[in-house]
Amino acid sequence: MSYDLMVFAVEAAPKDRAAFLEWFEGHTEWEEDHSYDDPDVSAPALKAWFLEMIQSWPAMNGPLSSEDFPEDDSTVTDYSVGREVIYAAFAWSKAEPAYDAVVALAAKHGVGFFNASSDGAEVWQPDGKGGLQLAHSG
Repeated sequence: MSYDLMVFAVEAAPKDRAAFLEWFEGHTEWEEDHSYDDPDVSAPALKAWFLEMIQSWPAMNGPLSSEDFPEDDSTVTDYSVGREVIYAAFAWSKAEPAYDAVVALAAKHGVGFFNASSDGAEVWQPDGKGGLQLAHSG
C-alpha cells in the first residue's frame, strides 16, 4: 500500500467533480500508447514539475532513475507519467513531507493536484496568484 498523489494538466481536466473522477479513473487504466516512466510525453508544466520533484523524491524507474538511491531510500517514488497526469506513489512513512512537496511544486508549476489517498479526495487548482485553491472534494 502506498500514499498516492496526482498532479494534472489543468486545461485537460473536467471542472465538474463527477466528470473529474471519471476522467481520473480512465487515466489510471494506463492505456496511453507510451511507457509510463518518461516525462517527455507530458505537458510542459507537468514535465517541469516532475524534473524538480525527482531532485528530492527520486524516480524508482525510467530513464531518469538512478542506480544510486539516497541513503533514505524511503524517498524513492514510483511515478506513472502520462500526457495529462503524473501519479506518484510514496512510502506512507513519508506522507506528510511528500504531500508538502507535491503541493508546493504544483503551485509553482501551475498544475492541478489530486489527493487520491485522502478520504475527501480533494482536487486543487492553481489560484492565479502562485498558490492552489480547492476546486472540489467528497
